[in-house]
Amino acid sequence: MSDLHRDRPVTLADDLAPRLRDALAGWTVDAVADALGDRAIRAMSREQTVPALVAARALGDAPVALLTRLFILGDELTRDQADRALGEFGVAQAIASGLLAAAGQGGDDAVRALVDLRPTAVAGSDGEATVDWWVASDQGEAVTGRRLAGDHVLGVGGASATLAGATMRTPVDRVLDLGTGCGIQALHASTHARAIVATDISRRALNFAAFNHALNAPAAHWDLREGSMLEPVVGELFDLVVSNPPFVITPPGTPSFEYRDGGHGGDGLVASLMRHVGSVLAPGGVAQHLGNWEIGRGAAWDERLESWLDASQVPLDAWIIQRDLLDAAEYAETWLRDAGVTPERDRAGFRAAYEAYLADFDARRVEAIGFGVVTLRRPASGRPTLRRLEEHEGAVAGPLGAHLASALAAHDWQVGRADDALLEERYVVAPDVTKETYGRATEHEPEHILIRQGGGLGRSVRADTALAGFVSTCDGELTAGQIAGALAALLDVPMGAMAAGIATALRDLVVDGFLAPASALQPARV
Repeated sequence: MSDLHRDRPVTLADDLAPRLRDALAGWTVDAVADALGDRAIRAMSREQTVPALVAARALGDAPVALLTRLFILGDELTRDQADRALGEFGVAQAIASGLLAAAGQGGDDAVRALVDLRPTAVAGSDGEATVDWWVASDQGEAVTGRRLAGDHVLGVGGASATLAGATMRTPVDRVLDLGTGCGIQALHASTHARAIVATDISRRALNFAAFNHALNAPAAHWDLREGSMLEPVVGELFDLVVSNPPFVITPPGTPSFEYRDGGHGGDGLVASLMRHVGSVLAPGGVAQHLGNWEIGRGAAWDERLESWLDASQVPLDAWIIQRDLLDAAEYAETWLRDAGVTPERDRAGFRAAYEAYLADFDARRVEAIGFGVVTLRRPASGRPTLRRLEEHEGAVAGPLGAHLASALAAHDWQVGRADDALLEERYVVAPDVTKETYGRATEHEPEHILIRQGGGLGRSVRADTALAGFVSTCDGELTAGQIAGALAALLDVPMGAMAAGIATALRDLVVDGFLAPASALQPARV
């Protein structure tokens, strides 16, 4: 079958969307995993499609198998097979919508997909049920066998999943999805917002986002706008801004794609976003985005981030978590491989692009590149009270967004309270917190005591006897001051010193989720 022009936009009329949803109804993430099996799913995570093709073809004309072969694996079907898989929507309408190309009108003629279309799922607001979506985007290299086009529209990938997991899902009125791409963040935002403004510099990306909106019919209203960064929303205010921006550092002479290169040079796009995003945040509004930042030789990893925060148009609370760190060579290799530039395919091209990366970094004395999650907040009133920049490269238990939301609420709770007020409160240990002790078998007392968090960022705190005893006693019955007094008498420590130490530790323990004020968990005592 001859190749067709890829600039043909996908479209889906609102009156036809229910037919396509009906055809895809049983085609879920779980259904695909069950049909293909673990071997195929693991191979697909490595961008290897052969095991999945073998498994899907063995299932014959089962709709899940046919849809998976057609839209995920890029396999050709007969027109009759595709018609069976698409039900009342049918091949003719799929061709008209820009989803398929057919070699002819006969039932045995070959049909292939022009786009990637696949199921995805997200936990519902109750934390139990899932919401199923289908997301269309451009086909990847594993299917086409060709390098990506410059205007490639990415589907649901690792970065978009990271941002979705880190986003706080507090119900809000207006959300801005900056650089929406295929619209996946807008779909997530639709679960907890009334209205979404989604922007992108790419008309192709906005076409995919419009298609995915029509197909999934989220309750929230979407307003799709073309333009660069904040330009389409100047003068407007939002309760939440989410962005998986084109943050990849792309020197001249290296592969460039709209979805990952913002054209600012170096880490300039992330710098600009952090300086200016406060201008579109309503009081109390939050911006959450991903980013790369350069780390100069001999400089602290957070030095540039601190300077960008200092230069913000609007003073903002900030919590930045660096999740990964690559040296300049590792970074070049990572993004050249992502672009399909490898020494096996094009040795000379790979070497030239690799050298361009290193020359650019060396000219600016860049030693390493950080990646992480940026959370910024415009204070509802007064000045910012939070600036927390930390490294955390380990695993995260559960969605990070829920932890960030509770931690910000806990920060606000404690920041306005003096030490005496903190000590007058009763506290309860979080259910995921455990205590671990280590020491020689011949010693009666442990050499090390760790208080460890099972959820959130999985933090651990090294505790002395006093702090371990304090946390162990926090069951909501005694105030922190009463526990401190008992510990002071038991350990023969001055009450003032004990109370001061406990109050200082309390702030971090509350913010990080080890302890919660009992008053926030149960009715006030009388």
